[in-house]
Amino acid sequence: MKKLNEILGVEFPIIQGGMANIATGSFAAACSNAGGLGLIGVGGMNPAMLRDEIHICREKTDKPFGVNIMLMHPDADEFAKIVVEEGVKVVTTGAGNPGKYMESWKAAGIIVIPVVAAPILAKHLEKSGADAVIAEGCESGGHIGEMTTMTLVPQTVDAVSIPVIAAGGIADHRQFEAAMALGACGVQVGTCLLATEECPIHENYKNAVIKAKGTDSVVTGRIGGTPVRILKNKMSREYIKKEKEGAKVEELEQFTLGSLRRAVFEGDTATGSLMAGQTCGQVDHMRTVREVFESIVNG
Repeated sequence: MKKLNEILGVEFPIIQGGMANIATGSFAAACSNAGGLGLIGVGGMNPAMLRDEIHICREKTDKPFGVNIMLMHPDADEFAKIVVEEGVKVVTTGAGNPGKYMESWKAAGIIVIPVVAAPILAKHLEKSGADAVIAEGCESGGHIGEMTTMTLVPQTVDAVSIPVIAAGGIADHRQFEAAMALGACGVQVGTCLLATEECPIHENYKNAVIKAKGTDSVVTGRIGGTPVRILKNKMSREYIKKEKEGAKVEELEQFTLGSLRRAVFEGDTATGSLMAGQTCGQVDHMRTVREVFESIVNG
């Protein structure tokens, strides 16, 4: 089977995760210029912003890049049209089934790669025309499923005949080799890119990731069915306490509304949502994106 870099026309078999409020056009361009596939993430954007970020990315790189569309976003239909109109070559999707957009995307020659948290969804998406899937284990930061990468990747590889990309819990060469041994054609990474010179998050957020140990991430929203992995802080402790007490969704939302933006832009490490995966314990100093990619692939 072809490696991911051959499928996408990039140097390394690595995709940069489409992290909400973090995966800007400039950051996607930096990741593409470093040899991976950079992604612009629509989380936190409106349609006009997405268009602007695509143009910024094009100005800063002549390498392939893509867009990540969260399908639960209220503007998902509009985003789906914009990627066609702007000639985006790769689209990854999260939080749902992109079936209704598949026909127009395939007609435009877009490579469609949905993120899946279970093999059964991967099978369904293969039938609807997905070119590959990203099997993301619960070690990852942000919105997660239940299966670990170690169990999800091989079961997804066995379930489909399209390429499978591994995500969740991958930050160095050992984990990359393990993903490839499980049958993946490449990897998607996010947490290990947070502490890079090019990453646009606040210095406080970067330092929190660098200081964090592997046990310093926690999952909020598990009881209510909206699990999100973040770094432990005042907000996560209060959220989980209220959640265990049986607080209603509306009450819990008071903790999380705008919390990712506060972390990313204001550096609020107390009440901000510091999304990060369990590999935070391996991220202990600042690097460039290129250095991260080279260390993952070459050791």
